[in-house]
Amino acid sequence: MLHSFGSNGSGQLGLGHQEDVSIPTKCLLPVTVDKPPVKIAAGGNHTVVLFSNGAFATGENAGGRCGFGATPMPSEAVFARIKVETSPLLGIDGFKLCAATWEATTFISYKNDVYSCGIGSRGQLGMGDGVIHSGVPQRILHFPPAGTEIIDVASCMAHTIVVLSNGDAYGWGDGRKGQLGEPAAIVWSPRKIEGITFPVDRAACGREFTYLVGSPVAGRHLVLGLNKWGVKSSMPESIQGWKDIGASWGSIYVLQGDNRLLSWGRNDHGQLAPAGIPELQKIAIGSEHALGLTLDGKLVAWGWGEHGNCGPELDDDGDVKGRWNEIPLPRDGSGIVASASEIGAGCASSWIFTDNITMVTG
Repeated sequence: MLHSFGSNGSGQLGLGHQEDVSIPTKCLLPVTVDKPPVKIAAGGNHTVVLFSNGAFATGENAGGRCGFGATPMPSEAVFARIKVETSPLLGIDGFKLCAATWEATTFISYKNDVYSCGIGSRGQLGMGDGVIHSGVPQRILHFPPAGTEIIDVASCMAHTIVVLSNGDAYGWGDGRKGQLGEPAAIVWSPRKIEGITFPVDRAACGREFTYLVGSPVAGRHLVLGLNKWGVKSSMPESIQGWKDIGASWGSIYVLQGDNRLLSWGRNDHGQLAPAGIPELQKIAIGSEHALGLTLDGKLVAWGWGEHGNCGPELDDDGDVKGRWNEIPLPRDGSGIVASASEIGAGCASSWIFTDNITMVTG
């Protein structure tokens, strides 16, 4: 089952209401799901989740950012299925990956076509000069280059990065701080990032920077954009053996081969990994908070938690700073605790997928 907690003012948690919650609460989906989500993408006030039996969205659909066009969103703030009728796609409603800017969503199909929807006043849709709105997912034409596949996609506030199977990286959206390479400018359609000296494996996006990493064997990495909060000047020489990466608005995270979490950048709300944090098997990085799944299956959270996205125990500033909260996992009526298989994080929102039991409170 999918559970969520945190900011919910637009129904982006998919709980049937619009109140913030601070403990994992069961999401309301139109279908039964028994496998973890392939991807969770959270924009400013909307969420898209890809499952093996469909792509679903909830939250604010202004401008079509959820992909529903003029179709009214369910009034009860629950997940609804995204349907793409313009192409006979196969698989997860045709989509294998997705990412979200503040007001738009990007989808990658199993055919390696790229679709986007929502609002893109600074090129976030990637559909060409001056295209600032699409109510439903529309294909970005003539991309990717022939003979390549898309292996990763990442977005933050207003830019998107795609990584190709040949090691190239392309981007579009707001690149005025250099986060899309040079020249620094708004980029209206996919543009290759030049000057990268290694094949790219993964990407993560901060608010005004892009983090690119090569293979774990070589451990090479690069930050494009501003050095605010020291995201460039504090980076280690190598991240050889990395297992996963992530970025918040102002920080970078690397899960290392020994299951230790390395992080650098902004820390005024305790965003960086606190000292002594347990070894982790998974990480999920939100706008200004982070989640980790420990080796023994515990869910921990830290950082800016004003909306309950780090659990109920906060300091006077609404933070979990210099420590972590252990988040109570759902349990059944017999007190059996669920096992977590996937986690996600967004803009002050947190997500966990557990085996098929019901949350009990009290």
